[in-house]
Amino acid sequence: MLKSPIGKFRLMGLIEGLSLLVLLFIAMPLKYFADLPEIVTLVGSLHGFFFVLYVITITYVTFKIRWSFMWAISAFVVAFIPFGNLILDAKLRRSQYS
Repeated sequence: MLKSPIGKFRLMGLIEGLSLLVLLFIAMPLKYFADLPEIVTLVGSLHGFFFVLYVITITYVTFKIRWSFMWAISAFVVAFIPFGNLILDAKLRRSQYS
């Protein structure tokens, strides 16, 4: 998976997507229902770090394999949608880039 630019992107997308899911479905409920706001601080910081790496990876892949503008924009947009990176990953596996 890490041998190609797309493989690196897919891995980073999965990490970023999972960090969003942990933030939304584990950390946020713990903040409001278990009164543990420090969990959101920790997980949110990690998610922010992974998001920055994800955007850097989008830029790298866009220039490395000459990704179209639509692939780059869609890769950025799905980062804001829960489970979006998993859907994009499935499309990438079926695309010409895999």
